Amino acid sequence: MNTSLNNGIRQAHRWLSIAFTLSVIANFIARAQGEPTAWLTYAPLLPLALLLLSGLYLFVLPYLNKWRTRKAQPAV
Repeated sequence: MNTSLNNGIRQAHRWLSIAFTLSVIANFIARAQGEPTAWLTYAPLLPLALLLLSGLYLFVLPYLNKWRTRKAQPAV
């Protein structure tokens, strides 16, 4: 894969983790003041889902690179 694409996904994963953390903190603050609105309750789910997808991609990336280099080497 393209190195710039991998770096972009890695950077997006970092920013998504910040967004997820802030939404969870906002959720705790809102719950301390009473029952929060539904949109605030479910706000962490979108960043969490995107974190799952980007995290799985970043997890599998080294294995894909190994597989590609083995496949590209000529058989001896």
